[in-house]
Order: sequence, then structure tokens, then C-alpha cells
Amino acid sequence: EVEFGGGAELLFDGVKKHQVTLPGQEEPWDIRNLLIWIKKNLLKERPELFIQGDSVRPGILVLINDADWELLVSTGELDYQLQDQDSVLFISTLHGG
Repeated sequence: EVEFGGGAELLFDGVKKHQVTLPGQEEPWDIRNLLIWIKKNLLKERPELFIQGDSVRPGILVLINDADWELLVSTGELDYQLQDQDSVLFISTLHGG
């Protein structure tokens, strides 16, 4: 499951929750590959507001199974290997006023 909140869902046609089945590949899926897949398959507009380089832009909090992704892998957040039934939540912490 991939979910967007805090305004990030507006970049995905206003859809907050997506049930995702990732295609099979030789190597396990990690967050880096998930972000590429999201950009190609779910992101509808203004990719610069969601992606910066090969990661999410600053100001987007990423939770994997309700835990901050920065706490999950000592080698780097993008290296987290996805497991069946993982829930990944992207929350924009930047709001217009």
C-alpha cells in the first residue's frame, strides 16, 4: 500500500491510498526503485514537488509501516527492501498559507 497525505495527494489526482502490486524483478524492490515506479505510474503532475534527485524532496516525511524511514536502515533510507504487505506513507510537511 502506498499512501499520500498533507497535500502530497494533490500530485496524484487527489487519490490518497493506492493498493500497489509491483512487477516481479530479479532483485528485491527497495525504496529507490519504488520511487522510480511511483514517478512513472502514479505521479500525475509537478514531479519536482515530490522527487529531488533519486529521493523525495526535503519536506516530505516517509513512514514505512508507521516508522520513520530514517530509523529503518543504517546504510540509507533508499536501501530499505520492501516486504509483502508493507505500507509506505508520504506526508508533505510543507503547506501554503
